[in-house]
Amino acid sequence: MTRIRRPSAQTTAVVLALAEEPTAWRYGYELCQQLGLKPGSLYPILVRLADRGLLETTWDTDVPAGRPPRHLYRLTGSGRALATELAAAAAAAAASTGATAIRRSGPKEGWQGA
Repeated sequence: MTRIRRPSAQTTAVVLALAEEPTAWRYGYELCQQLGLKPGSLYPILVRLADRGLLETTWDTDVPAGRPPRHLYRLTGSGRALATELAAAAAAAAASTGATAIRRSGPKEGWQGA
């Protein structure tokens, strides 16, 4: 039996960031800047997603002189489907958390501020 694991918060953030413009090619440094992830965290995520068929990868062919080519990434059809699932799950979790937070808010009886 195959065990299906939920993606980590970082993986979810990467997939959702790529889903913002699903047909656009993005490069790792740009994603690092957008998400605040270190390259040592981001690039293994990108490799795993590509290995699972969720990302297309290619090399940048329009490279200015003096700059090395960049590896580019974008979601495949399966990756876009995963992004849709993750976005729905995040929205459901946010709605659930928001309802819980509203019920919990308010003064606590017997609580004394320091």
